[in-house]
Amino acid sequence: MQTYPLSMVPGPVSVPEEIRKVYLTDYGSGDFEPEFLELYAKAEANLQIIFGTKNSVVIQSGEAMLALWGALKSCLHPADRVLAIGTGVFGRGIGEMAASIGAEVKAVNWDYNETIGDLARIETAMETFKPRMITAVHCETPSGTLNPLAELGKLKNDLHIPLFYVDAVSSVGGAPVQADQNQIDLCLGGSQKCLSAPPSTCFLSVSDAAWDIIEQVDYAGYDALKPFHFAQNRKYFPYTPDWYGIAALNSGAERILNEGLTRCFERHQHVAEFCRDKLVQMGLTLFPSANAIPSPTVTAVNVPSGNTWPEFDARLRKHGLVVGGSLGPMENKVFRLGHMGSQADKNLVEKALAIIEKIL
Repeated sequence: MQTYPLSMVPGPVSVPEEIRKVYLTDYGSGDFEPEFLELYAKAEANLQIIFGTKNSVVIQSGEAMLALWGALKSCLHPADRVLAIGTGVFGRGIGEMAASIGAEVKAVNWDYNETIGDLARIETAMETFKPRMITAVHCETPSGTLNPLAELGKLKNDLHIPLFYVDAVSSVGGAPVQADQNQIDLCLGGSQKCLSAPPSTCFLSVSDAAWDIIEQVDYAGYDALKPFHFAQNRKYFPYTPDWYGIAALNSGAERILNEGLTRCFERHQHVAEFCRDKLVQMGLTLFPSANAIPSPTVTAVNVPSGNTWPEFDARLRKHGLVVGGSLGPMENKVFRLGHMGSQADKNLVEKALAIIEKIL
C-alpha cells in the first residue's frame, strides 16, 4: 500500500485523529439501540446548522453519489422535465444521470472554467421548458469554481419551479450554503470533504415540498429517500445503519461547529487565497477564468508548460506530495489542491507549495 507524507487531494481528505478514534468504540446495532437514535438526531441537528436549513436531513450509508442518485430517483417520474445547469463535469453529469432514469433534460451550460453568468438564459429556459426540477452544483470540484445560488433560488421561487436540487458535496462546511435562504429543496453533501470523515456516509436536506413529491413517486431501492421520512419516529431504518460512519460524520460536524461556522468559512477562504496567490507568484496559471468565482475548498491549476501531468504527478509523489488530477476536458491538463476540512490549513498548504516550487 502506497502512502504519502503530505496529501492535498480534493477528497477524501485526511481524517483527523479525533475522528479516527470514533472507530475504536464498540457500538451496538442501530436497529435496536436507543442511543443510535439519539446520535442520528444529534447529527441531523448539527448538519441543519451547517446547511443553514430547518428542513429535515437524511443520513444514508454510502458515498455521496448515493445521495445524488437517490434524490433524483426518489423525486422523478419518467418523462419529468429537468433543467440541468452546468458549469463543469458534475453539473453536466447530473443532467446525464437524470436522463438515464427517463427524465426529459434540458441543459443550460457554461464553459468549464466559468461560473453561472447570464441569468436571462436560465430564466428563459425555466419559462419555456417548465421543469419539475432544476439542478446545479455549488462547488465544481474538477474546475475549482464556486457557483452562486441565491439568484437561482429566487428564480425558482418566482417561477414556481417545484424542486431545486443542489450538489453541495465539496462546499458544505467550507462555504456558506444557506439552503433555506436559497430556496433549495434537496441539498446534498458527503462525509469525505469538509466534514473530514471517511467516505462512508452521505446526507441531504429535504424540504416539505420534496417530501410530498417523494411520497407520490414512491421509489423503492437502497438509495430511496421515502423510507427515511418517518424512520426516526417509527424507530425503523430501511437497512442496518452505519453507526461508526454516522458517529464519525457527527464528530466532523461538531469539529466545524466548535470552531464556529463563520471562522471555519474564513479559514477556508484565507487558505484558498494564500494558495492561489503563491501559485501565481511561481508563474503557474489558475484554471478558472478571471470572471469565474474560485472555490474556497479546492484550487485548480493548469499543468505547467513543458510537463505532462503523469510526469509532473510522479515528481510530486517522489517528494512526498500527492495532489489531484482532473476530469473530463481538464484531464491531464489541470491539477488540483484540496484545501478543505482538515486540509484547510495554511501550514500544510505552505509545505505543499514548497514542494511544487522545488520541482519547478
